Amino acid sequence: MNAPAVTDLPVVVIGAGPAGLAAAAHLVERGIEPLVLEAGPAAGAAVREWAHVRLFSTWGEVVDPAAEKLLAPTGWVTPDPATYPSGGDWAELYLQPLADALGDRVRYGARVTGVSRAGRDRIVDADREAQPFVINYESADGNERRVRARAVIDASGTWATPGPAGGSGLPALGEKAAADRIAYRVPDLKDPAVRARYAGRRTAVIGSGASAFTALAHLADLAGHEPGTHSVWILRRGISGSTFGGGAADRLPARGALGLAAEAAVHHGHADAVTGFRTGAVERDGYRVVLVAEDGRRLEPVDEVIVLTGLRPDLSFLSELRLGLDERLQAPMALAPLIDPNQHSCGTVRPHGVQELSHPEKDVYLVGMKSYGRSTAFLAMTGYEQVRSVAASLAGDREAAERVELTLPETGVCGGAGLFDRPEPAGASGGGGCCTAPATLTIGAP
Repeated sequence: MNAPAVTDLPVVVIGAGPAGLAAAAHLVERGIEPLVLEAGPAAGAAVREWAHVRLFSTWGEVVDPAAEKLLAPTGWVTPDPATYPSGGDWAELYLQPLADALGDRVRYGARVTGVSRAGRDRIVDADREAQPFVINYESADGNERRVRARAVIDASGTWATPGPAGGSGLPALGEKAAADRIAYRVPDLKDPAVRARYAGRRTAVIGSGASAFTALAHLADLAGHEPGTHSVWILRRGISGSTFGGGAADRLPARGALGLAAEAAVHHGHADAVTGFRTGAVERDGYRVVLVAEDGRRLEPVDEVIVLTGLRPDLSFLSELRLGLDERLQAPMALAPLIDPNQHSCGTVRPHGVQELSHPEKDVYLVGMKSYGRSTAFLAMTGYEQVRSVAASLAGDREAAERVELTLPETGVCGGAGLFDRPEPAGASGGGGCCTAPATLTIGAP
């Protein structure tokens, strides 16, 4: 029996999150059959792990147009586009219905373990592009399975690989041994068991992004109800006008409010900021732990540590493919300059598509959060534009693939990584000249 032609094979999409399901919807719209392999037991498995966190984008910005068309015949009702969903809302009210509409095109409990070309490892050139892709995955019953595909869209995200506490990018000495005192997610303080873990305790929060802001705001609110609750905010850099983000100038108001909440936590005494501290070691002190900086500084013992130092892409199962990745960000080479925090401090990331996402290995695309590597300035609608362009390219519609159909809001956010460990130039204030000074937002104040 002859094997099917490569063009008759499905496009395998790795991950049933926002970008992966949107990719499947766009492929269906183009008449291309997708097969979505999701490691978790339901759609949006990673999103469900931060179900308690509210997005800083509105419903109108997190629903993909092609997905909405696919959902329409099912009687799905679009949520109020001006309201802000939580992660749980996003998963239950949009992602799961979308996966249900795709039906058996979505396989759950399917953890991808490897992707290659049929009969061709990474080294072999001969007739490479004519071969289909082979995707190995482990099913929920523990069995190994394999499927073939005409193309692969990796939308597996970065949620499963959080950054460590260590300031050098490696786990701090003793970090693994202190795992029972360390969390790598924003805690859900509405959960009684989680609340009890942090109530009346001293908690170190390591990180300077939106997740750290959220954790500080939640802990500040807890401090207003539970005496003795206090945070120590660990920053690898100093505090400047850009530390708290764009504030009132952010065109995504909910994101700006996160920075204002973190500033309020410090201002009202619910958190102490420790600057220029790169964690080198985590030492046990009985039940508590002591953070030790690379320069030898030691902090007072804390009960808990929340590490929110960013996320990283898992590239291990793609090792037999020829990817063109930036050596710093681990993002596609053409995309990296557009999102590099060492270069960009203001404005927006330019909308982009198949050209910026292509690799030396033809018909392989990293999309969504996965495409940003170690950069964090990702928005859902950016991912939707990516997969629209990729689907158009796979359908042979080059004009549509190269057309930009997205206008991003001005972020108003300045700073980013900027000049590593250097003070702002004299006269700089607010956000370095492009952002207004944020107003004060009180959260958790007595």
